[in-house]
Amino acid sequence: MFNELLWIIFALVNFSLLLIIYRLFGKYGLFVWIGMATVVANIQVVKTVELFGLTATLGNIIYGTAFLATDILNERYGKSSAKKAVWLGFSALVTMTIMMQFALRFLPAESDIAQSAIETLFGIVPQIALGSMLAYIVSQYFDVWLYAFLKKVFPNDNQLWIRNNGSTMISQLLDTAVFCGIAFYGLYPFGVWLEIFWTTYFIKFIVSALDTPFLYAAKSFNIKE
Repeated sequence: MFNELLWIIFALVNFSLLLIIYRLFGKYGLFVWIGMATVVANIQVVKTVELFGLTATLGNIIYGTAFLATDILNERYGKSSAKKAVWLGFSALVTMTIMMQFALRFLPAESDIAQSAIETLFGIVPQIALGSMLAYIVSQYFDVWLYAFLKKVFPNDNQLWIRNNGSTMISQLLDTAVFCGIAFYGLYPFGVWLEIFWTTYFIKFIVSALDTPFLYAAKSFNIKE
């Protein structure tokens, strides 16, 4: 149970750090967080771990914090601010991918010790890179729209959990479908592909449920922009 306990602590640390950044820097802190989270998530995703009897990637927690950040922006500052943050995160992801592909092309010195590690982290095949970027922009944009829609249907403060969980859990399902549908298309038999899809979404579903108290905390902050 070591991994499971560490994973829960890791999730709490991620969400707590997001709140600290928001408390210190307001909505601009959330913009920076989303750009950082999209980049770090695509680095962490290379590592796989055993969780709850499943093999899962490690980047799901910090990727989930990006959805929490856009929900906070949507709740406190409106849909236009959340959309701006989504495009900022997408731009950061595209920029990192382009820059690191150039970095990989440089011939390393004989004394270099980093090339193989960089290739492992950033030498992603185009199919996976495309899946990652499209999954991000489609699911995040849908999350912003759905949260704003649910806010109209469930506008009360005591219905905040419905807006948060409804938008994030459905958006994460869409994210998983787009990513797995593109990144792993034709690589595995359908039964294996389906197992990867559901185990990936199961972990994201748990992360989505964990972020709800942190949205309530963020809403209670008296932030002066």
